[in-house]
Amino acid sequence: MTDGPSLLLVEDEALLLLSMSEVLADGGFALLEATSGHAAIEHLDGGGEIHGLVTDIRAGAGPNGWEIARHARKLFPTIAVVYVTGDSFAEWSAEGVPDSVILQKPFADAQLVTAISTLLNCQPPAPPTPSPG
Repeated sequence: MTDGPSLLLVEDEALLLLSMSEVLADGGFALLEATSGHAAIEHLDGGGEIHGLVTDIRAGAGPNGWEIARHARKLFPTIAVVYVTGDSFAEWSAEGVPDSVILQKPFADAQLVTAISTLLNCQPPAPPTPSPG
């Protein structure tokens, strides 16, 4: 596991999950993986800080990618969100969270790393922690 920004990767197809996981790990990201919408929500609710979300729209059992991203934004208002889809691209403008990116499958590995990196670089800085006193 790397010390880079933490990402939640949600993909229900095992080979795609493996491929995207390798690409993102090679890009320097620390990963949590989920193979269903239910598992994704459990990770989000788990209490750890998550900087980015890469989610398939059709995420297996439970909430879909649109719902996962909305839940993530309630918990982490500035979380970077990248959607990946084979067939739901046209729904993004109505269903996607603001300031997100969508990638149409198949996409190049570099597109995935560039999309999440760009969003993470555009996040506002965290507010300073008040000093005790």
